[in-house]
Amino acid sequence: MSHDGRIPQLGYTMKEINVLGARVSALNIDSAVSLIEEWLRSPQTGRYVWMAGVHGVMEGYWDSEVRRAHNAADAALPDGMPLTWIGRLLGCRDMGRVYGPDLMLELMRRSVERRYTHFFYGGKEGVAETLQQRMEERFPGVRIIGTWTPPFGEICRVQDDEGLAMINDVQPDLLWVGMSTPKQELQMHAFRDEAKAKLMIGVGAAFDFHTGLVKQAPRWMQCCGLEWLYRMSREPRRLGRRYLRCNPAFLFHLFCQATRLRRYPLEERKSTHEA
Repeated sequence: MSHDGRIPQLGYTMKEINVLGARVSALNIDSAVSLIEEWLRSPQTGRYVWMAGVHGVMEGYWDSEVRRAHNAADAALPDGMPLTWIGRLLGCRDMGRVYGPDLMLELMRRSVERRYTHFFYGGKEGVAETLQQRMEERFPGVRIIGTWTPPFGEICRVQDDEGLAMINDVQPDLLWVGMSTPKQELQMHAFRDEAKAKLMIGVGAAFDFHTGLVKQAPRWMQCCGLEWLYRMSREPRRLGRRYLRCNPAFLFHLFCQATRLRRYPLEERKSTHEA
């Protein structure tokens, strides 16, 4: 379930684990930030990162298009605690949770000094603009150079030409994509050859968390892997079906993979990036 993945742009090998056919990078918050900053120092554009969790892994298992989008990403950061536990059981002792909302705050903090530029893409109407205001208040001097809320609907499988034009006009260092999984991963995959952003990161509900629209789970529940339970209790009609469908299926297939009752092969990583 684990193997090494070569990162040719950086000249070193990053360990990855295979969770039901999804690549998950054996990183923690510090190593993930270091990797991202290395990428931001490069002139290359079109890289993207997805935040891997149980829900995303299962969406990829059930949908081959989603799985291709996941496995074509430049890194899959372990956003969910179960993936972190699996990695540690497989011998990746330094693997730790890379929580999307925390990663966003850390890169915002660093960007004040390093002058990284940011673009917020996604969210409900007005959320991206509110997020810009909150981040500028929290991190004086941060450079947020654009926001765009795409039209509501299944836009992820096609190019959002208007949003893409806005992104390419300002060419941000970091393009934060705040949409639901798997829409944001499909959108980043669609954008990777066209968007002139150095790195796209799909952070899902982070837009709502940081604007106060949705309350985050207490830290102890996050650390215990119970954030899903907290969120389901807050939004049972929207999230109940998701978690009751995904979580038992994940445990079943994980058992099958661990006992080798079924095979979950990794697709070969296909990237347009130059080595």
